[in-house]
Amino acid sequence: MRVFIAGVDGYLGWTLSQYLAARGHEVSGCDIFMRRDWVAELGSQSATPIRRMTERLEAFRENFKTNLQFRRGDLRDYNFVLNCFRSFRPEAVVHFGEMPSAPYSMMDVQHAVFTQTNNLVGTLNIVYAMKECCPKAHLVKLGTMGEYGTPNVDIPEGFFTIEYRGRKETLPFPRQAGSWYHQTKVHDSHNVMFACKVWGLRSTDIMQGVVFGTRIDEMGEDERLLTRFDFDQCFGTAVNRFCAEAAVGHSLTLFGKGRQKRGFLPLRDSMQCITLAVNNPPREGEYRVFNQFEEVYSLTELAEKVKRVGNTLGLKVEIRNLENPRKEMEEHYYNPDHQHLLDLGYKPTHDIEREMEIMLKDLVKYSSRIEARIEALIPDIHWDGSRKKVSFIQ
Repeated sequence: MRVFIAGVDGYLGWTLSQYLAARGHEVSGCDIFMRRDWVAELGSQSATPIRRMTERLEAFRENFKTNLQFRRGDLRDYNFVLNCFRSFRPEAVVHFGEMPSAPYSMMDVQHAVFTQTNNLVGTLNIVYAMKECCPKAHLVKLGTMGEYGTPNVDIPEGFFTIEYRGRKETLPFPRQAGSWYHQTKVHDSHNVMFACKVWGLRSTDIMQGVVFGTRIDEMGEDERLLTRFDFDQCFGTAVNRFCAEAAVGHSLTLFGKGRQKRGFLPLRDSMQCITLAVNNPPREGEYRVFNQFEEVYSLTELAEKVKRVGNTLGLKVEIRNLENPRKEMEEHYYNPDHQHLLDLGYKPTHDIEREMEIMLKDLVKYSSRIEARIEALIPDIHWDGSRKKVSFIQ
């Protein structure tokens, strides 16, 4: 299958390109390297060394005996997107090409406006370009479980049936986004659903939980194939940040009470799930939603797992709570469904603590890169728009 990946230089995009190529898919992709710039703007860097795209493409060709057809360009440029699709004629489009950070979007008005325009315009250009030159292709759009928020009821996969004043209807489940970034994902979902309705496009909206991991098996021992691994306050997700902290002897930083619950899954399982979606497209005109995660944990439970694994490796790991810079519920009900991918054959591949062990061994190897940007581990972006380093509360 011909698969186009928007955002192919990123954490998920670069990994997926390898996962698909190893399974016989023809892969093309685009990027404008904004993620590299955003992380540098924050005074941080990837814990894993990331090569220039020319070196990455050479390594890709050597390891997978095929070319990754790459184009540099901006998804906000409609003609660029259209030309990408016209030349490659994708059968599936995987959309990772957005700004993916809640804290980054909450920094100030400039970052909020950039997040909204970048994400919404890019997605609209993709669906219009698909309509024009590959209307039968399947759009796999990366959403987030964060679209749902933390309602005091079970969370279905996208839709639920409601009875009101004696009448029933199946409707999209209400969204309760927690940042300007998450709001863009909500708007994207509505826009893509509308495009499927009026144009007959087909799409899978992946409501992904928090992904963690440094590698997949397909990367082997070639360092040029490593994907990026961020640990800063904006792009370092919870488990990744905890493991980076453990690798350099920094206290694991829990926000507030640490009882926030989220769905999590290893990077390798994310690749399996997205590939299952790509290989099993919906029917024409169908917009479907998959909740993608392995298990639900509280942040404290995850920190305790990192501590336990770190201690077995001889690391001295402590856990400390920080003031929470975010506006979020710290104790809440959380019970989302995630059956659709299991029905397609998703099988979790790794014990979570085994995955953490792999991560810690990798990160210890690159500990000097984390230590060089140690200030990036303590957040200073608050949801009220202020900028000040938070304090430990115990």
